Amino acid sequence: MILLALSLLLVACLVFSWTTRDVMGNLSFLGNGSRSARGANGKKSIVDLRPWQTAQALGALAVTAEEKEFARNAQRLADHEVDQAFGSALRQATQQAQHITLKGDALALSRKVSQLQDLIKQDQAEVQRITTELTSPSSSSKDGAPVDAGDLEVAKAQLGLDTDELADANQDLDRATGDQTAQIQAELNAHEAAMRQYDKQVQSGGDIAVVAAKRRGTLAARVKAWFDQRDRYQLLQQALQQTNDDIAKLTAEHNALEARVNAASSAQAASDRAAKLAELKDRSSMNQILGIYDDRIQTTQQLALVYGRWSAQVQRQHSIVLHLIVRSFAVILFIGICMVLLDALVRRLMTYPTIDRRRSQTLRSILQLSIQVAGGLLILLVIFGTPRETPTILGLATAALTIALQDFIIAFLGWFVLVGKNGIHVGDWVEINGVGGEVTEVRLFTTTLLETGTLADKGLPTGRHITFMNGFAIRGKYFNFSTSGQWMWDEISVSLPEKADIHRIVDGIHAVAIQETEQNVRIAEQEWKRGASAAGLGRFSATPVEILSPSGSGINLQVRYVTRASERFDLRNRLYQKIVGLLREPDAAEPASARSGDLLGAKNK
Repeated sequence: MILLALSLLLVACLVFSWTTRDVMGNLSFLGNGSRSARGANGKKSIVDLRPWQTAQALGALAVTAEEKEFARNAQRLADHEVDQAFGSALRQATQQAQHITLKGDALALSRKVSQLQDLIKQDQAEVQRITTELTSPSSSSKDGAPVDAGDLEVAKAQLGLDTDELADANQDLDRATGDQTAQIQAELNAHEAAMRQYDKQVQSGGDIAVVAAKRRGTLAARVKAWFDQRDRYQLLQQALQQTNDDIAKLTAEHNALEARVNAASSAQAASDRAAKLAELKDRSSMNQILGIYDDRIQTTQQLALVYGRWSAQVQRQHSIVLHLIVRSFAVILFIGICMVLLDALVRRLMTYPTIDRRRSQTLRSILQLSIQVAGGLLILLVIFGTPRETPTILGLATAALTIALQDFIIAFLGWFVLVGKNGIHVGDWVEINGVGGEVTEVRLFTTTLLETGTLADKGLPTGRHITFMNGFAIRGKYFNFSTSGQWMWDEISVSLPEKADIHRIVDGIHAVAIQETEQNVRIAEQEWKRGASAAGLGRFSATPVEILSPSGSGINLQVRYVTRASERFDLRNRLYQKIVGLLREPDAAEPASARSGDLLGAKNK
């Protein structure tokens, strides 16, 4: 399902990318080589704006001072070439409009335009007359009526209405005749406005290539610059190829127009004076267009030369950055060699240590880890450099310290828990994650126990001191058998022969247990009722319990009773003494043997 979902998302992204591919139209040299060009409003333009769009887009990618100089030259030449293209297009459109024969709707629209032009002249004259009369001492109309500001507003409104009708009629006439002069003029105005805005935003300056390359002191920045330069070089090559194609296209158009001019000059001269004058004007206009073509071809050739030099400059910068990348790799290799040599030196020095083996191994591990950490940090500095922002440095340092010292932080916070009301203190008998013993020391980060044996041998130390971080107890669980009350359930086991008087012996042992634990039972029940009444523990009883169970050699008797943790060994010894005395009385059929080896340790209820 995950693979299917990712595949569907990939397909959706590809489809969306294909449907929105036209957004890259403003960078024509990134496209598929189409000859169409779009203006600032996104519509297809009559005049080819690609030279300027290409130079503008590449200028934004310039990095060094040399590149920015080439970018400015390219933009200047591209702007001049586009201006000449507009001039040539206007002249050709004007010449074509002069040879259009009006008929039908076009002729009617032409007459309407003439009428509206005459009407606008009349409106302008009326506005001028009313304005003059309003400023003169005697304000009166031509029919004797007084003139006021309302008449001027009406005249201006009529002028505006007729002007709008004239603009609409001119557009209708252009569509009917195919005249593109007005549209070309509008595109020229938009291009000039865009140029003025661009001139306000353009910035110059920058470092020279060598200085700019050296400012990239890290390997990551140099590798990024290397890939950026490669991409920029490819774009410049595409722009150069586009410019060469434009030169070929303009040359072909120039040759075709020159052939037309030569054909017109060799044709028979017209006999009519008006026709001859029109023919001479056409030839003059075509010669002017030829001159514009020559200028455009020369400008485009200069633009191609600028792109070629710009590409060579990028290649030089490419070589500089490649040299710096190799130097960075050399530094990394040198650091690696130093790490290996220092590690070998540490191994050799630790072969014949002057200190004991355990300390030498610890020192060796510390030295090797220090070498590896120092080498890794140096390599990271070569690749990414030193962080320059104080918040970044503080954030990275805090995160690193938190990860490295998390055990110490938890141990420090755990100290407050351990020394609290329900914690552990020196002298307490505790069990922490299966390790039991008596607390001998509680420090800020560590706790030390004097380990005891198994549950049946509590209180008999093994001689081992166990020290662990306080977080070891906080993360897991611990039992404190020395807290308030210090009560625990202990038990002893007695094996009775089959021929013994079981009932008499059980009653006697029960009486002995009641006698020895009477005070403990009363105090324990009172403390349980006070401390845990909300939990419903008040119904529990601390009275001793005897449990009989058959065994292979007779009857097994278990006696469970409540005792203080610190007194359980003394109480157990007293019970054994009285039980043994009870079993040795003459009334007993056969002495029972108490199995000290079957003693079970205390169980905390």
